[in-house]
Amino acid sequence: MKPDALNALVELICLEPLEEHLFRGHSQDLGLPQLFGGQVLGQSLSAASQTVDPARKSHSLHGYFLRPGDPHRPVVYQVDAVRDGGSFTTRRVTAIQKGRPIFFCSASFHGTEQSIAHQPAMPEVAPPETLAEGDARLVRFPGHPIEFLQVDETVELGRPARKRFWFRLVGELPDDQALHRNLLAYSSDFNLLITALMPHGIDFRDPRLQLASLDHALWFHADLRVDDWLLYDMDSPWAGGARGFARGSIYDRQGRLVASSAQEGLTRLRR
Repeated sequence: MKPDALNALVELICLEPLEEHLFRGHSQDLGLPQLFGGQVLGQSLSAASQTVDPARKSHSLHGYFLRPGDPHRPVVYQVDAVRDGGSFTTRRVTAIQKGRPIFFCSASFHGTEQSIAHQPAMPEVAPPETLAEGDARLVRFPGHPIEFLQVDETVELGRPARKRFWFRLVGELPDDQALHRNLLAYSSDFNLLITALMPHGIDFRDPRLQLASLDHALWFHADLRVDDWLLYDMDSPWAGGARGFARGSIYDRQGRLVASSAQEGLTRLRR
């Protein structure tokens, strides 16, 4: 049986059908100044997935955040069936609040095929059980099913722009790959842009800082489970002009690269 918090998150992601290719999602308030970007990422992918043959799985999502969302209002998702091809299916999704788009994305789906394969090795980090028994900090949001196990978390001037942590959703989920991918899209937004702040010794709660996601890209490489530990390895190769860029690699505990992410965001520091 899934905990109530995980049940609530699954319900948040699954959406309510209104008409053909039109869905409504409830919102959650995480105490942020605006709607959490991961919510519209996960819900948008969920809306697109519900219009696609289940034999085809999501393999990429590219989206832009247009306006701050209101965490106290529902979001309506309009899906445009761009293409149903012989191998790939493409959908465009627009997230709407108060009659205006707050986010839009394109998502692509692909059937299972076998071909060439390679990936980088997973970074050498301690397994989550070992970290949990040591001094690693376990972070949980109150009333939320996600938990983070920090591998490194020091914020200091001049340190490398890299951040790594294990994360999972606490509870047991059904063996539904679309659901796991939708929930990974939701989870992939946590902490990614913050990586661009690390070499500058700036905490994301600094009142001088204006921080906001501008876009988000996510690629799924293999089947995965978000109710088991996943390693999120993030780095930020560039920041400038009040923008920061970060990218991430997500590995399962067997060392498979199951997903990759990239994001650019506003990193404006008021002086």
